Amino acid sequence: MIRSEILKNIQDNFKNDIKAFFEKSSNRVYMDISSSALLPMASYLFKVLKARFNIASGVDTRENFEILYHFSFDELDLIVSLRVVLPKDNPQVVSLALLCEGANWIEREITEMLGIHFIGHPDMKRLLLPPEWPEGVYPLRRDYKEWDSTAIRDRGV
Repeated sequence: MIRSEILKNIQDNFKNDIKAFFEKSSNRVYMDISSSALLPMASYLFKVLKARFNIASGVDTRENFEILYHFSFDELDLIVSLRVVLPKDNPQVVSLALLCEGANWIEREITEMLGIHFIGHPDMKRLLLPPEWPEGVYPLRRDYKEWDSTAIRDRGV
C-alpha cells in the first residue's frame, strides 16, 4: 500500500472515531481519537496494516493529559500518531501492552511519571522511581511539589 491508501483506509474504517486529522508533513500524521477507539485503531494499525509500534508519549497540559501513540510504516517513511485526551480527575485508558509488547515499559513509565492508569496492563510494577518515592506523587505533573526536603534536584527530577 502507498501512503495515501493507508491514510484513506484508516479514515474510512474509523471515520466515527477520528475527531481531528492533521498532516504535519509528508511523513507525520496525527489523529485525535476517543479513548474508546484506541484499542481497535491500534490493533488495526499493528495487525492489519502491519505498522510498527514505536513509542507512546504522555504530557500534562493545563486542561488534561494527552497520550500520543506513534506507529511507523518504515517502508514509506510515515509515522501515524494517535492522540488520546484524558481528564485530569480520572486519567485512565486501556493498555496496549497485550497487543504490542513494546508498550509494556512505556506505559509503566507514564504511570510513574504522570499517574495515568492503563486498564488491563499485565505487570504494572515500578520501573524508574526509587522504592522510597511516595505513592501518588508524579514528578512530571504540572502540580508536582518537591516532597523530599533533603533532595538536590538540579539536574531534573
